Amino acid sequence: MGETERGVPARPATADREIVIPRVIDAPRELVFEAFTEVRHLSRWWGPEGFTTTTRAFEFRVGGEWSFVMRGPDGTDYQEWITWTEIVPPERIAMLHGEYRDDPNAFESILTFEPDGQATRIEMLTVFPTAELRDEAIEKHGAIEGGRQTLGNLAAYVAEIVRNVRTGAEG
Repeated sequence: MGETERGVPARPATADREIVIPRVIDAPRELVFEAFTEVRHLSRWWGPEGFTTTTRAFEFRVGGEWSFVMRGPDGTDYQEWITWTEIVPPERIAMLHGEYRDDPNAFESILTFEPDGQATRIEMLTVFPTAELRDEAIEKHGAIEGGRQTLGNLAAYVAEIVRNVRTGAEG
């Protein structure tokens, strides 16, 4: 990010279309990254509280796709589709996320994983095609709280793996 003439950091051109959700997770970066790369992990934690995820297809590689259904606590099914656009283990994952392939309202998410001592600082940056779509995601779909809950579910899931490794239990 550059600076303006007065030395104030410049706002990115996409600021009015972004949601940024940070979280520190008490687990090593490699494990947190792995939780995003294998469907056996994703199906256990992906989504806000009360949601379940059923995968139809999954291929974790640039250009690969993840097709899945999220079922809400009220029984509503949400068709979801992701294609991976960048993968830099264990630092960064970028993806395009919509309801289906070529969805004109699909949004980009960039996940960064930074070591923070024995923990991992994860940041989920989501950029929507328009400010209106971002606002609708926040107001109608609770995108900020849903993102926080999703990262909370991830934190709980990897904490369970770490506990099981420490105690020798299977996870």
